[in-house]
Amino acid sequence: MLSTDLLLAFSAYALITSITPGPNNTMLLASGVTFGFRRSLPHMLGVTGGFFLMVLLIGLGFGALFKAFPGLYDGLRYLGAVYLVYLAWRIARSAPAARDEDHRSAAEPLGFFGAAAFQWVNPKAWTMAVAAVSTYMPQQSYLTSVLVISVLYAAINLPCISLWVGCGSLIRRWLADPAWQRGFNRIMAVLLLASLYPMLRPV
Repeated sequence: MLSTDLLLAFSAYALITSITPGPNNTMLLASGVTFGFRRSLPHMLGVTGGFFLMVLLIGLGFGALFKAFPGLYDGLRYLGAVYLVYLAWRIARSAPAARDEDHRSAAEPLGFFGAAAFQWVNPKAWTMAVAAVSTYMPQQSYLTSVLVISVLYAAINLPCISLWVGCGSLIRRWLADPAWQRGFNRIMAVLLLASLYPMLRPV
């Protein structure tokens, strides 16, 4: 079973990795600006839910596929890059969401299943999950520890990413001008594309 010291160390790791910038948090910030906090909830829950499942499956042995098939990770990186380019394009083209029900924007926020699926092509999420399992998982009571790590990571991740959506919602008040909001979305798209560099550089 996980000791108190190990739980504290893992909690610090989960906090730092969940709250620092990355593809998920960049998209969530942009979603908060464009759609507000409430409409971004499915996106937020999808990130945490997809990541919870990833940590759980890696802990149960799914990560061994990378050792058995070394080319799988490279394929995953390039698939993730293509999807990130698509998401950046989508963010850049996002029109400001309407503030009333009679004039809703045609754009829609990323949904629960889309956000959950994105974790499986997000190399930062893979790195976080594999490091969590390989570094903090004791051999004693292994299955119980896998479940504890997965649940604890999700419990820490959700409030961390909600801060990014909340910040986006607050910024939204100062971006009432559609031109300013479009400019902000394009900056977020560029930052999302910039995250491709560590993803595609040789390892």
